[in-house]
Amino acid sequence: MINILLALIGVTGVGKSYYKDKIEKELDFEKLKIITNRKPRIGEINGSDKIFVTTDELNKLVDDGEIAFKFNLAGMTYAFPKKEMFSYRNIVFEFHYSELENLKKVCPNVKSLYLLPKDINIAREKLLERHMDSELEKARMQDLNEHYEKVTNDKKLLDMFDHVVYNNYDEESDREVLNIVRELVKIGE
Repeated sequence: MINILLALIGVTGVGKSYYKDKIEKELDFEKLKIITNRKPRIGEINGSDKIFVTTDELNKLVDDGEIAFKFNLAGMTYAFPKKEMFSYRNIVFEFHYSELENLKKVCPNVKSLYLLPKDINIAREKLLERHMDSELEKARMQDLNEHYEKVTNDKKLLDMFDHVVYNNYDEESDREVLNIVRELVKIGE
């Protein structure tokens, strides 16, 4: 059996966290515990989805050879532990499209599922519900708008993903996402 490494990709507010939790619960995947030097958001629990460390602690993990992949995003560093990326378990995680090509060089069996909102205004509302500090919120909104503009105007960008789902934040979208993941698991058996 080949393990599935499933990267959920899409603009902020499109439902990556929602589907990550749903796939974990309904399809027996494990969530990748991403290591990061960013500060936890309200409601985030250290060790649940992410492991929050200092920059020095993260650098030590890299030096000790415990990291499979690391990248920078919005001034913060994110790292994927080797023990999870190269296990025999099915793993699901959120990811930024800009690093997908680099990740596939390290982990060629990564499958990508791009979530595209049918209504970008819902994704914008979801971002505002996070109650971030105003500068961060402004930067994330700008990133959301630029990302959405890029992906809706560049067909070649969408072609880099293994699967694309138009999320309408409804049961039909849930079924489509779960059916794609079920098929990936069947292929890997």
